[in-house]
Amino acid sequence: MTIHFVNIFKGIAMVSMAMLFFSCKDNYKRVGEEAKKEIFPQGVAKNFVLTYTEIPENLSAEDTGSSKILAVISGPLRNDFDNLKFPHQTFPEGVLVEIFNERNERTTIQADQGIYFTATDVIDLQGNVVIKGHDGKMLEAPQLYYDQENEWAFTQEKFKFTNPEDGTVMDGEGMDIKKDLTFLNAHKTYGLMLIKEEKDD
Repeated sequence: MTIHFVNIFKGIAMVSMAMLFFSCKDNYKRVGEEAKKEIFPQGVAKNFVLTYTEIPENLSAEDTGSSKILAVISGPLRNDFDNLKFPHQTFPEGVLVEIFNERNERTTIQADQGIYFTATDVIDLQGNVVIKGHDGKMLEAPQLYYDQENEWAFTQEKFKFTNPEDGTVMDGEGMDIKKDLTFLNAHKTYGLMLIKEEKDD
């Protein structure tokens, strides 16, 4: 009877060892960050300058004419992922966007980094975003989208808008604005501060 129990215990021990041995196999299913496949850009450009132009009129093969500069995008590094299903370009080391209006007046948009979605013509600007108009107006925000086709910028983040024309500074959260800072639609404002000093008579 005792031998029978000993054999049973030996059998259980052997099965347990076998289960322990087979359980060492890596059946772990990786998800999240571990499951991401590393994607490399199809092209890398350093100290790049991208110029977007248009020709005012349709020209024939023998005509000569000058093109008009609409915008210039520049920066220290550009990664090109236009070969993906959702094509885009990244600017991980900072980006400067210069926009020109009909009178060739310049508005600049600068950020620590950016992503240009070529399919939608929208630039996602992130980190210390600053828009400066030709007239001295300035908008500051931590993140901002610029729609090149509609010439419109918008954000849901907090912002600071400085207008030297009327000497005011506005703080708010969420806004839409034209490319040249001529129109501001603030979703929420925290107050307006006067910065212009009144001259004594």
